[in-house]
Amino acid sequence: MGQTIVIKIGGHAAENLSSEFFKQLHHWHDEGKQILIVHGGGPQISSWSKKLGLTVKKIDGIRVTDPDVLKVTQAVLLGLVQPTLCQKVTAAGLPALGLNATGHPIIFGNYLNQKLFGEVGQLTDINQDYIATALKDHIGIAAPLAVGQAGQLLNVNGDVAAAGIARMLGAEAFILLTDVPGVMVENHVLSSLSRQKANKMFKSKLITAGMQPKIQAAFDALQNGVKKVTITNKLQSAGTTLLNNQLVG
Repeated sequence: MGQTIVIKIGGHAAENLSSEFFKQLHHWHDEGKQILIVHGGGPQISSWSKKLGLTVKKIDGIRVTDPDVLKVTQAVLLGLVQPTLCQKVTAAGLPALGLNATGHPIIFGNYLNQKLFGEVGQLTDINQDYIATALKDHIGIAAPLAVGQAGQLLNVNGDVAAAGIARMLGAEAFILLTDVPGVMVENHVLSSLSRQKANKMFKSKLITAGMQPKIQAAFDALQNGVKKVTITNKLQSAGTTLLNNQLVG
């Protein structure tokens, strides 16, 4: 699936998609690219959790997910964010398919650290045959909810899930679409970023804890077959391109 483009959309970005976003999707679709959108919904999950009196807590960018928060997460991702994205893509004249709504598992996982994070998973595998079939005729839209060994749902960090899916699909491009134009340092966008430089920035706290799992997952994808990884707020903008250590030495 080397002609596949995986786009991770955060909760904020999902509510503010521009006409240029859909023009780019049209361009790729016309070229015969297979497109998979993996969406989060962090702000919406936090908002609804607070409305319901649930604790909102994150550790190193990972949402602590007890059974009640998992129910909210499932309801928000599959009942609000994914249907809205499908409607927007369809309204733009493109064929959309909400992959989680079909009854087929999309990703598989096991507990990341149940004692620390609760019902949070880490990606172990994907339903590659089903994803490949779906993307032949549709722009796929998927939520980062994994099926565990006992059939239970697990909440997976959206950035980590999207990067893992891109890696397992052997995608040609993985784009992390955020609400900022790239990795920012002192109000400037870094045009490129190596893993060594990122690690230094983690230690000096120039990159926040919330951005760390996003960047680490992106580097893992880059070093395991994904040809190009970009962090940006617009599909047409260069943003920050991650550099493969294996290529730059």
